Amino acid sequence: MSSLWAEAIAVLPPKLEDIHLEFNKIVNESLVFLLKQTAALLYEGQDIAKCLQLSQTIIDFSWERLNIGTWRDVDKEWRRVFSYGCLFKAVCLCKKESAVREAIKTCDKGLLMGMAILDNILIRLVKVLQNHNNPKKRALEDVGFHQNSSQKRLQVAVPCIKEIQAGMEVPRIHCPSLEHFRAQYLIPHKPVILQGIVDHWPAVRDSKWSVEYIHEIAGCRTVPVELGSRYTDDEWSQTLMTVGEFIDKYILHQEEGNPIGYLAQHQLFEQVVGQKYIRLYSPEQSPKLYPHPTKLLHNTSQVDVDQPDLVNFPEFESAEFQECILSPGDVLFIPVSYWHYVRSLDVSFSVSFWWS
Repeated sequence: MSSLWAEAIAVLPPKLEDIHLEFNKIVNESLVFLLKQTAALLYEGQDIAKCLQLSQTIIDFSWERLNIGTWRDVDKEWRRVFSYGCLFKAVCLCKKESAVREAIKTCDKGLLMGMAILDNILIRLVKVLQNHNNPKKRALEDVGFHQNSSQKRLQVAVPCIKEIQAGMEVPRIHCPSLEHFRAQYLIPHKPVILQGIVDHWPAVRDSKWSVEYIHEIAGCRTVPVELGSRYTDDEWSQTLMTVGEFIDKYILHQEEGNPIGYLAQHQLFEQVVGQKYIRLYSPEQSPKLYPHPTKLLHNTSQVDVDQPDLVNFPEFESAEFQECILSPGDVLFIPVSYWHYVRSLDVSFSVSFWWS
C-alpha cells in the first residue's frame, strides 16, 4: 500500500457509517444511491477504477446544477453533492502518486464551488497531497520556470511612475493608535496611508514574495481568476486555473488600470510587492464621475481615467481627487463609498481586507 493512499484513507472518517449522505428532496434518490455506492467502493478499496468513474459522474451531474441560473439561486444541497464527488475522486486518485496534481485540482474545485463537508475534509486532504507533490519533479519544473520568467521579465514594459501633484497627496502616518485612527480617519471617512503596521508580516519583513516564490509554493493550486483589463469590457470573464497557469500566461504582462469604482465597505489595501498608483475620489464627486445608470454597475464610472472622453463626460475634468504611490509595507485606508482607481507600476502583489 502506497504511503499516499494510506494517508488519504486516514483523512476519511473511520467508518463508512460516519459519512452521512443525507440530502433534501431536491437531490433525487438515484443520485443519493450513487453517492452511497461510490462511498462503499472507496472504503472497500478494491474496484477503485469503478469508484473513480462513479465519482466523475457525480461531479459532472452536480456541475450542471451549479451552472444553471445565477449563483445565488443554486441550492446548497447541490454544492454538497459536488463536494462529495470531488472528495471521492481525489481519494481515488491517490492510488497513483503520478495523479497528485490532478487530485489537488479536484480538491480545490470542491473547495471553491462546493460546501464544507465532514469538518472541512477537503482542506485536510489537500495538505496531505501537497506533501506528496513530487519535490524532484517540481524542482525541475521550477528551474525551467525561473529561466522562462527571467526572459519574459526583460520583455515587460514598466510604465513611468506618475508624479504626485502637490496638495493632492493622501496623508501618511506611522503606527497610529487605534483611538487616533478611529477618531481622525475611520469615523470622518478620511483616506490615510498607515506605515509600519504590517512590518511584522513575514511577506513584508522577509521580502520573500516574488513571482518565482508564489509559483513554487502554490503553482499547483486552483484559484478563481478574472480575465480582462476592465470588468466593464465585453471580453471580461471569470474562470478557474492554477496559480502556475495564471503566472505563465498573465502575470508577467503589463497590467492596465482598472475602471473607477467604489465599494459599500471600508477597505484596508496592503501593498506587499512592487508599487501601485491609486487615485481616490470622495462620494461628493460622484456626479462628476458619471456612474453607470444600471443597478448592476451603479458603483462603476463610465469614464476611462487614462483616456477620458471629455466631450461626453465634461465634468470629469474638474473632479477633485487624492492620489498616492504605494510601496511594500504601505497600508491604504479607503473609506466606504470612496471611488478608487488602481494601476500597477510594476509586477506587484497586494492584499485587501473589507468590513462594514
